[in-house]
Amino acid sequence: MTFEPEQLGQSRTDLAEKLRELHKRAGLTGDRLARRCNMSQSQISKFETGKKTPKLVDVERILRALDAPAELVTEITALARIANTEWQDKRSSWRRGMEKRQAELASLESEATELRYFLPAMITGLLATPEYIHASLSHTPGDPSRTIAKKLERQAILYDSAKTFTFLLTKQAVRWAIVPHSALAVQIGRLTSISYLPPNIRMGVIPLGVVMPRGPMNTFTIYDDRLATVENFTGRMVFRDPRDISEYIAIFTSFERYALFGGEARDLLEQCADPYR
Repeated sequence: MTFEPEQLGQSRTDLAEKLRELHKRAGLTGDRLARRCNMSQSQISKFETGKKTPKLVDVERILRALDAPAELVTEITALARIANTEWQDKRSSWRRGMEKRQAELASLESEATELRYFLPAMITGLLATPEYIHASLSHTPGDPSRTIAKKLERQAILYDSAKTFTFLLTKQAVRWAIVPHSALAVQIGRLTSISYLPPNIRMGVIPLGVVMPRGPMNTFTIYDDRLATVENFTGRMVFRDPRDISEYIAIFTSFERYALFGGEARDLLEQCADPYR
Protein backbone atom coordinates (compact mmCIF):
# COMPACT_ATOMS: atom_id res chain seq x y z
CA MET A 1 0.00 0.00 0.00
CA THR A 2 1.38 3.41 -0.96
CA PHE A 3 0.13 6.86 -0.08
CA GLU A 4 1.08 10.50 -0.07
CA PRO A 5 1.58 12.31 3.27
CA GLU A 6 -1.41 14.56 2.60
CA GLN A 7 -3.63 11.46 2.48
CA LEU A 8 -3.11 10.81 6.17
CA GLY A 9 -5.39 13.52 7.53
CA GLN A 10 -8.04 12.97 4.87
CA SER A 11 -8.09 9.22 5.50
CA ARG A 12 -9.45 9.75 9.03
CA THR A 13 -12.39 11.74 7.63
CA ASP A 14 -12.98 9.20 4.87
CA LEU A 15 -12.85 6.30 7.33
CA ALA A 16 -15.44 7.91 9.61
CA GLU A 17 -17.70 8.58 6.63
CA LYS A 18 -17.41 5.00 5.33
CA LEU A 19 -18.21 3.51 8.72
CA ARG A 20 -21.16 5.84 9.14
CA GLU A 21 -22.54 4.98 5.67
CA LEU A 22 -22.10 1.24 6.17
CA HIS A 23 -23.83 1.39 9.56
CA LYS A 24 -26.75 3.30 8.07
CA ARG A 25 -27.02 0.87 5.15
CA ALA A 26 -27.14 -2.09 7.56
CA GLY A 27 -30.15 -0.61 9.34
CA LEU A 28 -28.87 -1.42 12.83
CA THR A 29 -29.41 0.80 15.84
CA GLY A 30 -26.30 2.11 17.53
CA ASP A 31 -27.05 0.06 20.62
CA ARG A 32 -27.44 -3.17 18.65
CA LEU A 33 -24.22 -2.61 16.71
CA ALA A 34 -22.39 -1.85 19.95
CA ARG A 35 -23.55 -5.17 21.45
CA ARG A 36 -22.44 -7.07 18.35
CA CYS A 37 -18.98 -5.47 18.52
CA ASN A 38 -18.69 -5.69 22.31
CA MET A 39 -18.04 -1.95 22.38
CA SER A 40 -19.82 1.00 23.91
CA GLN A 41 -22.28 2.94 21.77
CA SER A 42 -20.43 6.18 22.51
CA GLN A 43 -17.17 4.67 21.28
CA ILE A 44 -18.71 3.69 17.94
CA SER A 45 -20.29 7.14 17.68
CA LYS A 46 -16.87 8.74 18.11
CA PHE A 47 -15.47 6.53 15.35
CA GLU A 48 -18.29 7.46 12.99
CA THR A 49 -18.03 11.20 13.64
CA GLY A 50 -14.24 11.27 13.37
CA LYS A 51 -13.74 12.36 16.97
CA LYS A 52 -11.64 9.25 17.59
CA THR A 53 -9.60 7.14 15.19
CA PRO A 54 -10.36 3.42 15.55
CA LYS A 55 -7.55 0.89 15.57
CA LEU A 56 -7.50 -1.63 12.77
CA VAL A 57 -8.77 -4.36 15.08
CA ASP A 58 -11.76 -2.14 16.03
CA VAL A 59 -12.59 -1.58 12.36
CA GLU A 60 -12.41 -5.31 11.65
CA ARG A 61 -14.84 -6.02 14.50
CA ILE A 62 -17.29 -3.42 13.19
CA LEU A 63 -17.05 -4.72 9.63
CA ARG A 64 -17.75 -8.28 10.79
CA ALA A 65 -20.71 -7.08 12.85
CA LEU A 66 -22.11 -5.25 9.81
CA ASP A 67 -21.46 -8.24 7.54
CA ALA A 68 -19.66 -5.93 5.09
CA PRO A 69 -18.98 -7.26 1.56
CA ALA A 70 -15.41 -8.30 0.77
CA GLU A 71 -14.66 -5.35 -1.53
CA LEU A 72 -15.67 -2.86 1.18
CA VAL A 73 -13.68 -4.72 3.81
CA THR A 74 -10.56 -4.33 1.66
CA GLU A 75 -11.22 -0.63 1.04
CA ILE A 76 -12.09 0.29 4.61
CA THR A 77 -9.27 -1.68 6.26
CA ALA A 78 -6.82 0.07 3.93
CA LEU A 79 -8.25 3.42 5.05
CA ALA A 80 -7.95 2.34 8.68
CA ARG A 81 -4.31 1.48 8.26
CA ILE A 82 -3.53 4.87 6.72
CA ALA A 83 -5.59 6.61 9.42
CA ASN A 84 -3.41 4.95 12.06
CA THR A 85 -0.28 6.40 10.46
CA GLU A 86 0.84 9.99 10.90
CA TRP A 87 3.41 12.03 8.98
CA GLN A 88 5.23 14.76 10.92
CA ASP A 89 7.43 16.87 8.67
CA LYS A 90 10.41 18.73 10.13
CA ARG A 91 9.47 22.09 8.68
CA SER A 92 6.20 22.01 10.63
CA SER A 93 8.17 21.20 13.79
CA TRP A 94 10.44 24.15 13.13
CA ARG A 95 7.46 26.48 12.68
CA ARG A 96 5.83 25.31 15.91
CA GLY A 97 9.11 25.47 17.80
CA MET A 98 11.46 22.55 18.41
CA GLU A 99 10.98 22.80 22.17
CA LYS A 100 7.33 21.77 21.63
CA ARG A 101 8.56 18.64 19.88
CA GLN A 102 10.68 17.92 22.94
CA ALA A 103 7.57 18.21 25.13
CA GLU A 104 5.78 15.70 22.88
CA LEU A 105 8.67 13.26 23.15
CA ALA A 106 8.79 13.68 26.91
CA SER A 107 5.09 12.82 27.05
CA LEU A 108 5.59 9.66 24.96
CA GLU A 109 8.49 8.61 27.19
CA SER A 110 6.57 9.25 30.40
CA GLU A 111 3.61 7.14 29.25
CA ALA A 112 5.68 4.15 28.09
CA THR A 113 7.22 1.49 30.31
CA GLU A 114 9.32 -0.34 27.68
CA LEU A 115 11.24 1.75 25.16
CA ARG A 116 13.39 0.45 22.32
CA TYR A 117 15.69 2.64 20.19
CA PHE A 118 17.40 1.51 16.99
CA LEU A 119 20.18 3.97 16.11
CA PRO A 120 21.98 3.09 12.87
CA ALA A 121 23.58 6.47 12.14
CA MET A 122 23.59 8.87 15.12
CA ILE A 123 23.18 8.97 18.88
CA THR A 124 19.76 9.86 20.26
CA GLY A 125 19.23 12.89 22.49
CA LEU A 126 18.64 10.77 25.61
CA LEU A 127 22.25 9.56 25.39
CA ALA A 128 23.90 12.72 24.07
CA THR A 129 26.24 15.23 25.66
CA PRO A 130 25.36 18.95 25.43
CA GLU A 131 28.01 19.50 22.74
CA TYR A 132 26.71 16.60 20.67
CA ILE A 133 23.12 17.88 20.98
CA HIS A 134 24.20 21.37 19.92
CA ALA A 135 25.94 19.97 16.83
CA SER A 136 22.95 17.82 15.92
CA LEU A 137 20.76 20.96 15.86
CA SER A 138 23.12 22.98 13.66
CA HIS A 139 20.87 22.55 10.61
CA THR A 140 17.72 23.78 12.39
CA PRO A 141 16.71 27.45 12.22
CA GLY A 142 16.67 29.77 15.23
CA ASP A 143 18.31 29.73 18.63
CA PRO A 144 18.72 26.08 19.76
CA SER A 145 19.38 26.88 23.43
CA ARG A 146 15.85 26.09 24.66
CA THR A 147 15.73 22.88 22.66
CA ILE A 148 19.08 21.81 24.09
CA ALA A 149 17.80 22.49 27.61
CA LYS A 150 14.65 20.44 26.96
CA LYS A 151 16.67 17.54 25.54
CA LEU A 152 18.88 17.52 28.61
CA GLU A 153 15.84 17.64 30.91
CA ARG A 154 14.44 14.57 29.17
CA GLN A 155 17.51 12.56 30.11
CA ALA A 156 16.26 12.31 33.71
CA ILE A 157 13.81 9.64 32.50
CA LEU A 158 16.73 7.21 32.21
CA TYR A 159 16.86 6.99 36.00
CA ASP A 160 13.22 5.93 36.32
CA SER A 161 13.57 2.32 37.48
CA ALA A 162 9.93 1.61 36.55
CA LYS A 163 10.92 1.83 32.87
CA THR A 164 13.17 -0.33 30.72
CA PHE A 165 15.30 1.02 27.87
CA THR A 166 17.10 -0.91 25.16
CA PHE A 167 19.41 1.10 22.92
CA LEU A 168 20.83 -0.58 19.83
CA LEU A 169 23.59 1.40 18.13
CA THR A 170 25.71 0.44 15.17
CA LYS A 171 29.44 1.04 15.46
CA GLN A 172 28.97 3.59 12.67
CA ALA A 173 26.52 5.56 14.84
CA VAL A 174 29.00 5.58 17.73
CA ARG A 175 31.84 6.88 15.54
CA TRP A 176 29.92 9.35 13.34
CA ALA A 177 31.82 12.55 14.12
CA ILE A 178 29.39 15.48 14.15
CA VAL A 179 31.58 17.02 16.86
CA PRO A 180 35.38 17.47 17.10
CA HIS A 181 37.28 14.31 17.95
CA SER A 182 37.93 15.27 21.58
CA ALA A 183 34.21 15.89 22.11
CA LEU A 184 33.36 12.61 20.40
CA ALA A 185 35.62 10.78 22.87
CA VAL A 186 33.62 12.40 25.70
CA GLN A 187 30.36 11.38 24.01
CA ILE A 188 31.48 7.76 23.69
CA GLY A 189 32.52 7.88 27.33
CA ARG A 190 28.98 8.92 28.23
CA LEU A 191 27.62 5.86 26.39
CA THR A 192 29.95 3.68 28.43
CA SER A 193 28.81 5.32 31.68
CA ILE A 194 25.13 4.86 30.85
CA SER A 195 25.74 1.19 30.06
CA TYR A 196 26.51 0.73 33.78
CA LEU A 197 22.90 1.58 34.70
CA PRO A 198 21.28 -1.85 34.72
CA PRO A 199 18.85 -3.42 35.25
CA ASN A 200 16.58 -0.94 33.48
CA ILE A 201 19.02 0.08 30.70
CA ARG A 202 20.55 -2.21 28.09
CA MET A 203 23.15 -0.71 25.76
CA GLY A 204 23.86 -2.81 22.68
CA VAL A 205 26.45 -2.08 19.99
CA ILE A 206 26.43 -3.88 16.64
CA PRO A 207 30.00 -4.35 15.33
CA LEU A 208 30.96 -3.60 11.74
CA GLY A 209 31.39 -6.60 9.48
CA VAL A 210 28.71 -8.76 11.10
CA VAL A 211 26.76 -10.62 8.42
CA MET A 212 23.12 -9.60 8.87
CA PRO A 213 20.04 -10.54 6.83
CA ARG A 214 18.75 -7.00 6.36
CA GLY A 215 20.11 -3.47 6.22
CA PRO A 216 19.71 -0.72 8.85
CA MET A 217 17.24 1.35 6.85
CA ASN A 218 16.04 3.94 9.39
CA THR A 219 16.27 5.19 12.93
CA PHE A 220 13.17 4.02 14.81
CA THR A 221 11.76 4.02 18.34
CA ILE A 222 9.13 1.67 19.78
CA TYR A 223 7.01 2.70 22.76
CA ASP A 224 5.65 -0.44 24.45
CA ASP A 225 3.58 -2.25 21.83
CA ARG A 226 1.33 0.70 21.02
CA LEU A 227 3.35 3.14 18.92
CA ALA A 228 6.45 3.28 16.71
CA THR A 229 8.17 6.31 15.16
CA VAL A 230 10.44 6.07 12.13
CA GLU A 231 12.70 8.98 11.12
CA ASN A 232 14.22 10.18 7.89
CA PHE A 233 15.82 13.45 6.75
CA THR A 234 12.55 15.33 6.20
CA GLY A 235 10.39 14.09 9.06
CA ARG A 236 9.00 11.05 10.81
CA MET A 237 6.22 8.52 10.43
CA VAL A 238 4.16 7.56 13.47
CA PHE A 239 2.60 4.08 13.35
CA ARG A 240 -0.24 3.01 15.62
CA ASP A 241 -1.46 -0.03 13.71
CA PRO A 242 -0.58 -3.10 15.86
CA ARG A 243 0.55 -4.97 12.74
CA ASP A 244 3.09 -2.29 11.87
CA ILE A 245 4.30 -2.12 15.47
CA SER A 246 4.68 -5.90 15.60
CA GLU A 247 6.80 -5.75 12.45
CA TYR A 248 9.11 -3.15 14.00
CA ILE A 249 9.42 -5.19 17.19
CA ALA A 250 10.38 -8.21 15.07
CA ILE A 251 13.00 -6.15 13.20
CA PHE A 252 14.39 -4.79 16.47
CA THR A 253 14.61 -8.29 17.92
CA SER A 254 16.45 -9.55 14.84
CA PHE A 255 19.04 -6.74 15.10
CA GLU A 256 19.36 -7.29 18.86
CA ARG A 257 20.71 -10.79 18.27
CA TYR A 258 23.81 -9.33 16.57
CA ALA A 259 24.59 -6.71 19.23
CA LEU A 260 27.18 -6.87 21.99
CA PHE A 261 26.00 -6.01 25.51
CA GLY A 262 27.58 -5.50 28.91
CA GLY A 263 31.36 -5.80 29.12
CA GLU A 264 31.68 -6.72 25.44
CA ALA A 265 29.81 -3.56 24.42
CA ARG A 266 31.99 -1.43 26.72
CA ASP A 267 35.15 -2.96 25.24
CA LEU A 268 33.93 -2.07 21.75
CA LEU A 269 33.05 1.47 22.87
CA GLU A 270 36.56 1.86 24.30
CA GLN A 271 38.01 0.77 20.97
CA CYS A 272 35.86 3.38 19.23
CA ALA A 273 36.96 6.14 21.61
CA ASP A 274 40.72 5.41 21.58
CA PRO A 275 41.51 7.07 18.20
CA TYR A 276 39.77 10.30 19.33
CA ARG A 277 41.48 10.74 22.69
